[in-house]
Amino acid sequence: MSIKEQIKLAQDDVVNTLNLYFEQPLESDNTIKEATHYSLMNGGKRLRPFLVYTTGKMLSAEKRDLDVLAAAIECIHSYSLVHDDLPAMDDDDLRRGRPTCHIVYGEAQAILAGDALQTLAFELIAKHKFKCSTEAQLKMIAALAHASGLQGMVAGQGRDIAATDKVITVDELERIHKLKTGALINCAITLGALCAPNTSQQTLDNLSTFGYAIGLAFQVHDDILDVEGDTLTLGKPQGSDIAANKATYPALLGMLGAKQKAQNLIQQAHEALANIDADTTDLAALANYLIERDH
Repeated sequence: MSIKEQIKLAQDDVVNTLNLYFEQPLESDNTIKEATHYSLMNGGKRLRPFLVYTTGKMLSAEKRDLDVLAAAIECIHSYSLVHDDLPAMDDDDLRRGRPTCHIVYGEAQAILAGDALQTLAFELIAKHKFKCSTEAQLKMIAALAHASGLQGMVAGQGRDIAATDKVITVDELERIHKLKTGALINCAITLGALCAPNTSQQTLDNLSTFGYAIGLAFQVHDDILDVEGDTLTLGKPQGSDIAANKATYPALLGMLGAKQKAQNLIQQAHEALANIDADTTDLAALANYLIERDH
């Protein structure tokens, strides 16, 4: 099965899991329920769920446990996009080729939809009966909270906002993206590993190295696509980062330098996988795909 076929399978699995939740009777107003569901179901690569599934499968985790973790991390990612698109943040009208949540439902409903998605992520993990230990379950909740908050994604978002219209160094840009993008990507890998039986600390450490390398490579390639891609393929306005006066890798390193940076990071990712005593073929294929994709 090709990497694209595997990603499609992960997309279908996580969508099915999330739809099961929304098929339940919910106390919320229909509009906020629709806005929340819209934010989850408007496409996307579902990279983080794929990493949960692939890492967990590699280490012999239970599929039903991985379904919950994949759904939870997609909730966090989707909430971050809803809030990131708001007028007070990036003020984007288009996400994944469709109008953003606040364009369709209004700002207030979009804020609430993001809030609902964030809390749903932790509800899903806390209420599920995992095959692994309660201690491991608590570690999963802690890992997701850490990666999402003041020492992870939110910190990265804050640094990104602070850097707008300013000249920053490559090291400062790398710090932003390790937090803003890399923390949640790395967390997806960690979640898959934590619900697997007998995952060693050495394996966790190497997976962490792999996760941060592909997370940063993913962002570098996104910066490249923002220059070289087109709006129809990207599903968002081409050149939006440049228009917003944001620091990017092509701007700081030049296009050739940015592409070399992405290649070096993927090499680091492969070196980390080589130290893991398991079949890492699918993770290696994903690493290559991340800097070959066109959107």
